[in-house]
Amino acid sequence: MITDDVGGMGPLVARFARAGQRLRQADRARPWVLDTAVVVLVLLMFCLPDLLHQGGAGDGDDRHRFRFVFTQLPLAAVLALQAGLVLPLLWRRRRPLAAFGAIAVVFVLQWSLDAVLRADVALFVALYSLALHGQLRRLPWACAVMAAGMVLVAVRVAPAVSVWDALFFLLSTATAALAVGLTVRTRRAQLAGLRERAARLETERDQRIRLATATERARVAREMHDIVGHNLSVIITLADAGAYASDTAPERGKEALQLIGDTGRTALGELRRVLGVLREASDGARRAPELSPQPGLADIETLCDGVRTAGLEIVYRTVGEVDALDRGMQLTVYRIVQEALTNTLKHAGAGTQVNLTVVVGDERLVIRIRDNGPAGPAGPRNEEGHGLVGMRERAALYGGTVSAGPAADGGWAVQAVLDLAPQGGTR
Repeated sequence: MITDDVGGMGPLVARFARAGQRLRQADRARPWVLDTAVVVLVLLMFCLPDLLHQGGAGDGDDRHRFRFVFTQLPLAAVLALQAGLVLPLLWRRRRPLAAFGAIAVVFVLQWSLDAVLRADVALFVALYSLALHGQLRRLPWACAVMAAGMVLVAVRVAPAVSVWDALFFLLSTATAALAVGLTVRTRRAQLAGLRERAARLETERDQRIRLATATERARVAREMHDIVGHNLSVIITLADAGAYASDTAPERGKEALQLIGDTGRTALGELRRVLGVLREASDGARRAPELSPQPGLADIETLCDGVRTAGLEIVYRTVGEVDALDRGMQLTVYRIVQEALTNTLKHAGAGTQVNLTVVVGDERLVIRIRDNGPAGPAGPRNEEGHGLVGMRERAALYGGTVSAGPAADGGWAVQAVLDLAPQGGTR
């Protein structure tokens, strides 16, 4: 039953919220409308009755009872005092201290003349506005002025009402106006803080999404470069060899075409594996593609066999417990070796001898790729291309480094060192 009642209040609360939002938007566009409405409301509720009852008509016994206390002012004086009390409310939000000061001066003048007006409520409205819109460091002075004004009123009405009763009522009203103003001010500050925090969190969320997107794009681009670059280098070399052998040894040309097909299918399968996670099913739900595992150290021998068919002479050996490495480390080693062999095939050409060694120690893993091909010209081999950058990025994930350059006794050497110590500590 309670749940139903609350649920029924939902649309009503939503309508009130939308109405409040529209009113705030209208107030921001035309703030003078609300200020004028407040002044008109005070005039109708508190000034008009004094004008209608001017001279004591319609006031009943109350006016006769306090005749000896209050002074009956001329109509012009009443109008002037009412204007002095009410009109400053027009700038109660833009200049709250000035409005409060002007109303306080007229208030003191009025009570000095032993006159009472219902428009005195404007002083409490001004105090509320000062607490809501003014500078808090000026508020104690305003409270002191307010307290002095209340004491003046209590003394003036002492012949008819007890001073302590009058002070209690007046100070309680002033305290209520002050408390309401401070409460609304605090609430608005909290809402502004929440809106600012929500906007900041939304900005941070967008930044994280953009960063994650950029990181994912870089990862996919690196994977595709490794896959496409390596396999295209092998295919180009095989195609050149097949074209050369087609006249002299047709059977070798046929073998080259078969190897090109196998290499192309391998590349296509790897591309499908990388891009499969980005593909969505036709019904809009993300599909879990049936993928083969990412390559590891066990696949380096197969990689070497494929490169050997393109003409490189590779000697591959491992030292240490290579099977104990995690899958992420094995993938990193595989991609670094793949890129290094691709560069050797591309720049050194067929017939080059390559020594490939993977050494697994207690705290680090070392990959050494060395060939006897030409180290120059200095352009392509020394160029800081995507391949070398990709190798360094992969090594950096494990706190490692990659160095590449001409060997001392000729050829080209690449060395990658990866940290096997767990992140945040050592073994």
